[in-house]
Amino acid sequence: MAGSQVTREAILEALRVVEDPEVHKSIVEMDMVKTIDIVGSRVGVEVLLTIHGCPLRTVIERQVREAVLSVKGVTEAQVVIGTMTDEERERFAAKLRGNDQQATVPPLLRPDADTTFIAVASGKGGVGKSTVTANLGVALARAGYRVGVVDADIYGFSLPKIFGIADIKPAVVSNLIMPVQTHGVKVVSMQFFVPENRPVIWRGPMLGKMLRNFFQEVHWGDLDVMLLDLPPGTGDVALDVHSMLPKSRELIITTPHPNAADVAVRAGLMARQVNHDILGVVENMAYYACGHCGEKTYLFGNGGGHQAAKALGTDLVAQIPLAVAQSGNGLFPDGSEQAEVFDNLASLLVKRAELRVKTVTKA
Repeated sequence: MAGSQVTREAILEALRVVEDPEVHKSIVEMDMVKTIDIVGSRVGVEVLLTIHGCPLRTVIERQVREAVLSVKGVTEAQVVIGTMTDEERERFAAKLRGNDQQATVPPLLRPDADTTFIAVASGKGGVGKSTVTANLGVALARAGYRVGVVDADIYGFSLPKIFGIADIKPAVVSNLIMPVQTHGVKVVSMQFFVPENRPVIWRGPMLGKMLRNFFQEVHWGDLDVMLLDLPPGTGDVALDVHSMLPKSRELIITTPHPNAADVAVRAGLMARQVNHDILGVVENMAYYACGHCGEKTYLFGNGGGHQAAKALGTDLVAQIPLAVAQSGNGLFPDGSEQAEVFDNLASLLVKRAELRVKTVTKA
């Protein structure tokens, strides 16, 4: 008698809690449940994924099985994971695009978009701007925000290496790119699309087109904050960001050396000229703290962050100490002094940018 209580509708309702790992939408909403077979109290379910060899295949299989077994009357659940055909992927991508399929303005760039943009800028290279971007993104994700990161340094991309995802290629579903997700952050970089070590030789207009493609052809989903790792200086990409994102805020990165601070001020003044809010100055490589006695040594001078902040009429919002590089990536481990500084920086920027958590997702 228990088996007679099991219905297709009850199984579908239970499966609504299972989400596709790439787009974070219900597998029911995205028509990924191909078949449901019910024989008494035994249920068989076939779920189709967009790509073969999805790294989270076993996680989805487990979540589907648990969801089916949660239905009253089900005693056994058999789950089969398949792969979509080209036609099924087309329909999947069309659902993602929805009414925006023919839109000329990407959803993230529309005036009514809820996403807050923060451009991370520096006057010169070598100050750790990309490291700051990556670790800030992870800190914001730890705080419960939905975070995207664009590696807009198209000539000198480095974010995939810092995140430890340089060997991963984003999934493409019917010409719609899925950002690579790591540490709760969605990442897109030019490095994903060029052969290893091949230089990008483009003029200004092509750079702007690529940057726009990062918004138009990537399925970002709902984001609370988007960080843009800008190239150093005040060149074409920085100008494109300023024109494309008139409401973007900026974070200026420098080192303690006075010369680095002088150059950082130029990047900040450019932001001022295009009416971008400067959220503050971050002084990277501020000092080295002895692991035994805690004494601070100022290897690259002292005072550059305060100097840049004063010149720009803003605050020095963080001083990040030097650390021994971590193997495999440039992310600071939880519990480290650097991670704590980034958590505090994220908390401060949340207030300054007036961010609010819309949906907190647990890993």
